[in-house]
Amino acid sequence: MSSLSMKTFTAAVCLTSLLALAACGSMTERLSSVGKAPEIAKIENPYIQPGYRPVSLPMPPLEEQNREPNSLWQASRQTFFKDQRAHKVGDILTIMIDIKDTADLNNKTERTRSGDEKQGLTNFLGIAESQLGKVLPEAVDPSALVDMNSDSTSTGDGKIQRGETISLKLAAMVTQVLPNGNFVIQGRQQVRVNYELRDLELQGVIRPEDIQNNNSISYEKIAEARISYGGKGTVSELQQPRYGQQIFDVVSPF
Repeated sequence: MSSLSMKTFTAAVCLTSLLALAACGSMTERLSSVGKAPEIAKIENPYIQPGYRPVSLPMPPLEEQNREPNSLWQASRQTFFKDQRAHKVGDILTIMIDIKDTADLNNKTERTRSGDEKQGLTNFLGIAESQLGKVLPEAVDPSALVDMNSDSTSTGDGKIQRGETISLKLAAMVTQVLPNGNFVIQGRQQVRVNYELRDLELQGVIRPEDIQNNNSISYEKIAEARISYGGKGTVSELQQPRYGQQIFDVVSPF
């Protein structure tokens, strides 16, 4: 067997092994969940989750606060009465998500270029033009030894139309208070209906001043917002290509 054939055979064996492993793992997971609803994640402390890292952002210099004994006013208070809005780690607030995005882009590019060049060589290294016929196999026209021309045409069209609408509410928790007073929030919501699991996750940074009196805040006031809305179940699986097709799309060079 030649070296090229051996390499081709080895690549085929590796690809077959990858497909078999992926099929075995996916099949085992699916067989174990036959007749069962998707499992809902447990409520756990975000601090102990794998990969959790406290948020670190550029902060202004800290300002010293002078406190007077027996004073009714504190620099951190926003009113003389009790404030029901979230203000410390562990507090909960409501996030109002109402996304209505629409994009319509249409681009067109056209380019045309043509070139024509002719050159002659009457004498070369002392050889008269009458002697060129002896050097070259056929009759030569010294005035047109080099003749070049080129044409190029390029046309491109592009169009994008996109529309997204998401309207829902989510309760999030304050997981960190930054040195400048801003809150890092994180929230997750799972809903299971008829063996279909819907999962909504949200993370970001908000200002306490943007929290409304009813302890809610709109999504457009969340900095570094990360909003994820997806699902898991029979319907979601039907909307995805089969695992063999996905693996082939990844390893195929064409």
